[in-house]
Order: sequence, then C-alpha cells, then structure tokens
Amino acid sequence: MRSETLGESSHSEDTKRGQVILVAYLIATLELTCLFMQLGVLPYLAKSLGLDSVGFGYLQTTFGVLQLVGGPIFGRFADQFGTRAALILSCASGSAFFLLLSISTSIPLLFLSRLPSVFMHGLPGAQKVITDLTTPSQRADALGKLGLCFGIGVIIGSTLGGVLSTRLGADGLRVSSFLPLTCINRVLINMSSSVGTSQSGSMFSIREILRLMKFPGVMEIFIVKVFSGLPLGLFLIMFSVISMDFFGLEAVEAGYLMSYFGVLQMVVQGLVIGRLTKYCTERTLLRLCVFVFAGVGLGMALMRTVWHYCIVAVPLIFAFSMLGTITDSILTKAVPSSDTGTMLGICASVQPLTRTVGPTIGGVLYKQFGVSSFGYLQLIVNIGLFVYLLKNKVPLRETKN
Repeated sequence: MRSETLGESSHSEDTKRGQVILVAYLIATLELTCLFMQLGVLPYLAKSLGLDSVGFGYLQTTFGVLQLVGGPIFGRFADQFGTRAALILSCASGSAFFLLLSISTSIPLLFLSRLPSVFMHGLPGAQKVITDLTTPSQRADALGKLGLCFGIGVIIGSTLGGVLSTRLGADGLRVSSFLPLTCINRVLINMSSSVGTSQSGSMFSIREILRLMKFPGVMEIFIVKVFSGLPLGLFLIMFSVISMDFFGLEAVEAGYLMSYFGVLQMVVQGLVIGRLTKYCTERTLLRLCVFVFAGVGLGMALMRTVWHYCIVAVPLIFAFSMLGTITDSILTKAVPSSDTGTMLGICASVQPLTRTVGPTIGGVLYKQFGVSSFGYLQLIVNIGLFVYLLKNKVPLRETKN
C-alpha cells in the first residue's frame, strides 16, 4: 500500500514538472515570436523616423550591449530570487520594451525603447527551468527542444511582423506589446513552487560572476563556445547585405530563406539532437559539431549561389544547434546547482557579444576580402579547436554538485 502511494506521488511530481517545462517552452516561444515581430518592423519604423543606416547600426549596437550586460545579471537574479521571479521580470521587461517601441514617435524615444531589453531574457529563463527540473542525462535533449521554440518564433514572428506592419502600422506594434503580459499569470500559477537559493553577495558582483570560470573545464568549454561559432556569427550579421549584393535576393526571397532556416532548426533540435544524446557522449558530440563547423567553413568559402548556401545550411544548422545545446548542458553540469542561472546568463551573452563587435569586424572582412573570407576563417578556427579538443582532455562533469 505504501509503495503504491509513493508511486502515485512520484507520478504526480513528474506530471507537475512536465507541465512547468511546457509553460517554460510556451514563454520562450511567445517572447521569441514577439522579438522577431519587431525585427521585421523596426527597419521600416526607423526609416520613417529619419534614421539613416549608420544610426540604425548604433541602435542595433545599443540593443546588443544591453543584452550583453544584462545576461549575467539576469542569471544572478534567477539564482537569488528564483526562476518564477526572473521570468516575471523578463515578461514585464518585454512588455515595456514593445510598449515603448509602439509609442516611439522620435529617434530619442526609439533609442529609449531599447533600455528594458537589458532584462529581456526569456530563453535563458526557460533554460534555467529545464536545468532545475531535469536530470543531467535528460538535460541536453530537453534543452535541444528549445530549438523548436526558436524555429516557431522565427517563422511566425517574421510573418506576423510583416502582416502587422503592412495592415496596422504602429498599431501592430501595440498588439505585439501586450503578448508577453499573457505569460505572467501562467508563470504565477504554474511555477509557484520555484524559489530562490538565498545566495550571498550582490546581484551585480562581477567577482561572483567570474568565479564560475574557475570551475574545472568551464573556461575551456566557454572558449570553444565563443570562438567556434564566431565566424558564422559575423557572416549572419552581414547576411542582409550579402543576400542583396552577393546572392541578389529580393526582400521576399530573403524571407523565404529565413523560414527555410527556421524549419531546419526545428527538425534538427526537435528530432536529431535528442536521439544523438542517447547514443553519444557529450564530449564526442562537442568534437563532432566543431569538426562539422570546419567542413561548413570550407563549403562557405567555395559557395557561389544561393542554392549552394541552401545545401551548406543543413550541416551549418546542425553544428550551430548542437554546439549551443551541448555547451549549455556541459557548463550547467560543471557548476553547483545554485549557480546554474548565472552560468546560463553568461552563455546568453555570447550572441549579444557577437552582435556588438560583429558589424565592425564583419564589415571589414566583407569589404576587404569578400564572402569567402568568412568561410576560411570558420575553417581555420574550428580546425584549431578540433585539434585542441583531441589533444587536451577537458574535464567534463556528468552530474551536478
């Protein structure tokens, strides 16, 4: 009788954890959808306010810097006050972000609308939920499925952004500004058991954040995470220019290409990564994605048409998705459970860092050496990292402290 009661209790707990994880997926999907909505509308809004291409670059750099600074701070906040409070902060910041964007009638207001983005980190918040509620052996698969959220956000957000901007104008932005608010009640109801860890130290302490880099294997894996995908990140930042000048695509055709990438990412992260984690160790998968990245670099260096790029995109999306999922899984296992939020916040700062330095470096590479320079850089960097991973046995921890 007692064993039956324990079994029912365990089943109930598993069901509750599954429901909470589903809510986290929902929040990430809605925030990413809204984000890609504004990405589709923002260039036209900026142009209508008289912002030139240089000023628009400054606007994007401002967004990148705020996300870069806010990632680790958001992670510390989640560790100290709990995931529920962190996700509420992210949803509220997202609502303020879109609301300010919808009432931006001048360039200063447009720049001011970027400020709430410092705490807009729904994806790291969802990763924190998954990290807390899954076992180490399940983590990579569960984190990989967040790619489905990203793919849905790309496809639906880009489409809705175009429709809303065409038919409703600024009112379309007002519609999108209230979508993050719908998440808050769900978070309050379904995540009421999430609590903080009452850590000591300031939320803004750089020393506490950098302390995590001293754990075995963390610095090595983080270096691989940053540099393996950096050349690709530079290419993607310049992609809007490359798609027009090198591939000769119209805006509609570029949109179709983005949708193709979104579908690929959904397939890879939803169906492929989870299965591979059951048969291969994380060390093997990390080496595999770095090796594939090197091959992608060679393909990018040799491509001449958009059809070549569509072929290269298949291993590209595989390596890109695998690298993010596996490194996040490894890094959260390498630190104590009370610091996983901060670690995920640091990981979330990698892409904003690329967006911050990328326009300058990518612009120089493209202007001086052409599109092939991104591919050759990708090839050289990842061959070096692959040799490093083969020769140096980076300590990977399979379980949390």
